[in-house]
Amino acid sequence: MNDRTCIVTRKSATPDELIRFVVGPDSTVVPDLKRNLPGRGCWVTADRTHVDLAVGRKLFARALKAEVVVPPQLGELIDGLMAKSALGALGLARKAGMVALGAAKVESSVRSGKAAAVLHAGEASDDGVRKITQARRAVVHAGGPVIAAYKLFSEHELGLALGGTNVIHAAVLAGDAGKAALKRMAALDRYRGGSPDEVAILAAVADDEKAAEDTE
Repeated sequence: MNDRTCIVTRKSATPDELIRFVVGPDSTVVPDLKRNLPGRGCWVTADRTHVDLAVGRKLFARALKAEVVVPPQLGELIDGLMAKSALGALGLARKAGMVALGAAKVESSVRSGKAAAVLHAGEASDDGVRKITQARRAVVHAGGPVIAAYKLFSEHELGLALGGTNVIHAAVLAGDAGKAALKRMAALDRYRGGSPDEVAILAAVADDEKAAEDTE
């Protein structure tokens, strides 16, 4: 297997689709999320399911060719690290003026084309999410891009990261800081299994267009 082959699936992938692991000084398996730690490494498909399979099947010792200690909660540890990285990037984006807060501002940024992605807190009401989803659907219907939506963090986590209170809805705006935050959110979403949200919106728009054609 080459250096960028998942030790679970034995399939090659790009670095962004994989998580690199190395052996730490105490023989513990360490996730190298920035891919810059020294030493022999191995790769696992970047989602919780494959990390848990690698732990359960004891694949790290064979891949790293060493006696290693594998933290039993390695999958949970990685989730925490990725969440911390995403929240940190969101905080930087907020300081750079690349985050809009509040349902009204989020909806406005979506309809104006300024939003690169939308965030809903875990506590967000169905009604609040629905209104913003309708705005995202309208953008696609008008020929614009699909604006991703994520529900990755609690209201408390978003509030701490973005320096606000009652942060239920937020939009990450286009720009370098916003793109950096979006990349980390997308990686965390994939790690947690991804969401069918974008697919659902496109399908709904396609259904709407087909229904309109049928009535003409």
